[in-house]
Amino acid sequence: MRKELKYPVLLVHGMGYRDNKYINYWGRIPAKLEENGCKIYYGNQDSNGTVASNGAFLAQKIREIIEETGAPKLNVIAHSKGGLDIRYAISTLKMSKYIASLTTISTPHHGSLTVDKLLQLPEFMVKFAAGCWDIWLRICGDKNPNAYEVFKIFTTAEAEEFNRNNPDAPGVYYQSYAFVMKHVWSDMFMFVPATVVRFFEGPNDGLLAPRAVAWTNFRGIVTSCSNRGISHCDEVDLRRRRFTRKRGEGIRDITDLYIDIVNDLHNKGF
Repeated sequence: MRKELKYPVLLVHGMGYRDNKYINYWGRIPAKLEENGCKIYYGNQDSNGTVASNGAFLAQKIREIIEETGAPKLNVIAHSKGGLDIRYAISTLKMSKYIASLTTISTPHHGSLTVDKLLQLPEFMVKFAAGCWDIWLRICGDKNPNAYEVFKIFTTAEAEEFNRNNPDAPGVYYQSYAFVMKHVWSDMFMFVPATVVRFFEGPNDGLLAPRAVAWTNFRGIVTSCSNRGISHCDEVDLRRRRFTRKRGEGIRDITDLYIDIVNDLHNKGF
């Protein structure tokens, strides 16, 4: 059933990928939301910028959308690190007056125990890996990539400091979702990190365990009715197809989740 939201939707991507005109980070999701009556905008922030630099970029993007549409507020749906970027814009940069709701999809609000362990490697190794990634991301279009600082925000200590400095803003409705793969081999893109995270933290979506992403109004772990589960890539429709045609407990297509999210926001008056 088509339900038009009161406010436009801003989609904020995660790390390692940029919003692209030809290869959409969000797969079929934006088109499905538009069919459901949503006006869609994109964050377009750096794929590996710090939360401060990306937050500043998103704050300006919010102002531009508000000016363009005349809408008093926006609904934000953010994936992975994008949830931290937009929280910084909302709380530290005082954008809360323009935000009706923030839905985070597998955002590491509490940091990763696995990253805690990995950053115990010699610092020169971590900085070398981060520097190589930054070079590649500059080629891909990032203006200010800083992978080393991004890695640190994923530690549990840095995450808790971030949370103290960026509490939920009054007047903004927050909600969060977690996901898990049923097997580490469910998504071959995620096989290696899923195996490592499973060793340190148990079931995960290939990168993050539910304990890391549960935030205000936690909606629980989303499951699929396939034998695959839902991976970090599946959350933004990387495969561009449904999980299964079979009916059962859980969702058959990731786009169904996003439609449910916007329908629920509509019912809440957003």
